[in-house]
Amino acid sequence: MATDERVYDNVLQALPSAENPTPLVRINRLNPVPGFTLFAKLEWMNPFGSVKDRAAWFLLRDMAERGVLTERRGVVEPTSGNTGISMAAMAAVLGFRMRAVVPNRVPLEKKVLLRIAGADLDVVKDALCPSPGMGEGAINLAKTRAKAEGERYAMPNQYENELNAQAHYETTGPELWRQTRGGISHLFVTLGTCGTATGCARFLKEKNPAVKVVAIQPSEGHDVPGLRNVAELQVSRLFSPELLDEILEVDFELAYTGALALARQEGLLAGPSSGLVLEGARRVIERETTGLGVMIFPDNVFKYLSAMVRHLPDLAGGTAP
Repeated sequence: MATDERVYDNVLQALPSAENPTPLVRINRLNPVPGFTLFAKLEWMNPFGSVKDRAAWFLLRDMAERGVLTERRGVVEPTSGNTGISMAAMAAVLGFRMRAVVPNRVPLEKKVLLRIAGADLDVVKDALCPSPGMGEGAINLAKTRAKAEGERYAMPNQYENELNAQAHYETTGPELWRQTRGGISHLFVTLGTCGTATGCARFLKEKNPAVKVVAIQPSEGHDVPGLRNVAELQVSRLFSPELLDEILEVDFELAYTGALALARQEGLLAGPSSGLVLEGARRVIERETTGLGVMIFPDNVFKYLSAMVRHLPDLAGGTAP
């Protein structure tokens, strides 16, 4: 049983909730306007390393409780890495097998982590996956497996299953409200499946309609795994633009330089999607000058070392860019 001393009977009890939230850390050196308080919510502090722990648990728990998953019938899911890693680890704890369908462009680090967590992998050629980081080809292959091999696999489908957004409505949103004592004025998020943006926005706007939810999207042709800009969101049924106050586009290269700045100036080893969020948040802060904002930092940089070197090649040589 979970206790105040953070002692658990199994790893699943360490999943986040309003009583057991992921931490908020204040941004200091990279905040351009001292009168605007800015926090980062460190989602890599979840037990399986990313914000996707939340949705993965709601999806798997639902399928397990309904008897969809059995010793003979596991789960198949398209993923750019994080959801699959979370699902594979949770499925192992619950005694189910997991097959992840990933585009080839997903970083090697994530493919290895998926295998470490126990997932079987189908790697789809990039030509079949036109959207950076997560492609329609992977989604279609997962759907085909679930349909043709229904006795072996069931697909929760993070892009269409409302439980993805519900996970954030029941956990992330309440955590943000409680941690800021109801003072949050801005939430900064990225877009992928859109579960985080939609679930958090629903909760926070019910608490205070004045809360502004700003989505930061990478520029077209981007190379930021797991993220989508609006032009790539046709695959998601969870995108609710009416809940967003602004969609701000940022040059995707700033995702990598932003991640580097977070490490070197704030001591936060955040991934490139966090670097993108930081740049968008800084622009809003400079414009609005006062408030209390929270940025969702989805995961850490360790899964993206090859991508960081590709965009910042001097990192491999030990010379500061």
